[in-house]
Amino acid sequence: MKLHLAIFLLSIVCLTNLNAQKLENSTLWKIEGNGLQQASYLFGTIHITCDATIEDDVQKALDATSQVVLEIDMDDPGMQSKMMKGMYMKEGKKLKDLISTEDYIAVDSLFIKNMGMSVKMIENIKPSFLTAMLYPKLLDCTSQSFETELMRIAKEQGEEVNGLETIEDQLKVFDDIPYKAQAQDLVRSAKDNMSYDKETFAKMLNVYKNEDITAMIEMLNDDNFSSVSEHQDELLDNRNKNWVPKIGKYAKEQATFFGVGAGHLAGHNGVINLLREAGYTVTAVK
Repeated sequence: MKLHLAIFLLSIVCLTNLNAQKLENSTLWKIEGNGLQQASYLFGTIHITCDATIEDDVQKALDATSQVVLEIDMDDPGMQSKMMKGMYMKEGKKLKDLISTEDYIAVDSLFIKNMGMSVKMIENIKPSFLTAMLYPKLLDCTSQSFETELMRIAKEQGEEVNGLETIEDQLKVFDDIPYKAQAQDLVRSAKDNMSYDKETFAKMLNVYKNEDITAMIEMLNDDNFSSVSEHQDELLDNRNKNWVPKIGKYAKEQATFFGVGAGHLAGHNGVINLLREAGYTVTAVK
């Protein structure tokens, strides 16, 4: 349960940058220079997929490093309780306070149909988290996660798992984005029983398979997901900027494998460009 909650959280904060710059098609990048004694690696994940097989080049990078750093420390024993506290809207808000009666009925029908329960039972949860609960329904398979696989390998290798930000940092994003904006995206999904979402996610999986991290950014800047497209600073840019000095600190201490959502890699404010601006040499691993 703890891990599933964490994957849901990662899925709704792994978003995109409006200012894409074309990079080589690769989800694995080598970090060198700027005082590093050993190379570290940056891997772009997709948090929910049908096939989270770790390929040979990624396995070699894991073998060459001595710790794994994800967006959050997913083996934190206090993670589940922290997430549960942060999932609820502040000031006693409920979904019915944010949308019309007609739209509420549509969302309720969506949950009954796909989750086997009424949204009335959980309507005080932030709308983005309600949306995330439906994510496994976008797949025609049993969902898998790269984060789960990376944690498994780290455990097998006796390595520590750390995070670039805290659970509280990620949860705060969904207080900074207006609840009404989050609710409208949920309503849009309800009105076509997630048909558009399923089509979009299938395209995203294909883009990820091709390792086209620039196309992933362009695709995810979709006005149909307004809580994403209108809140890039909170969802992506500010977080990337906060991560870069932490990446440098971890990498200088020991060779590190960093695993973050692939949507964070490309773009002017993407992690790759920000690391280069900080003086690191970042090259695609083919």
